[in-house]
Amino acid sequence: MIYQGACHCGKIGFEVEGEIGELMECNCSICSKRGALMWFLPRDKLRLKTAEADVSTYLFNKRVIEHHFCATCGCAPYGEGTLGGQTMAAVNVRCLENVDLSAYKINHYDGRSL
Repeated sequence: MIYQGACHCGKIGFEVEGEIGELMECNCSICSKRGALMWFLPRDKLRLKTAEADVSTYLFNKRVIEHHFCATCGCAPYGEGTLGGQTMAAVNVRCLENVDLSAYKINHYDGRSL
């Protein structure tokens, strides 16, 4: 399935191909403040539909995850990092169109304690 996504103002548009399985809610300082519900998949399954120049990036803590956001509206639709040697995307499913969040199991991750 292909999902369409964007930041709030639409400056960052993208599509993601795959089947949403379980979602992850992290309690680290950035994820909890953003209210992100993350879906992890290989980075090559996420395709930007807008210019990469429109994507701003924030690094913090161990500086291993690139938290991407829109400098115009502040929305953070996805991030990138490496897991087990594979580049992964962490898509905030709240930024995807027509996704019923109640249909998915949400796993809680204790990122605050790391």
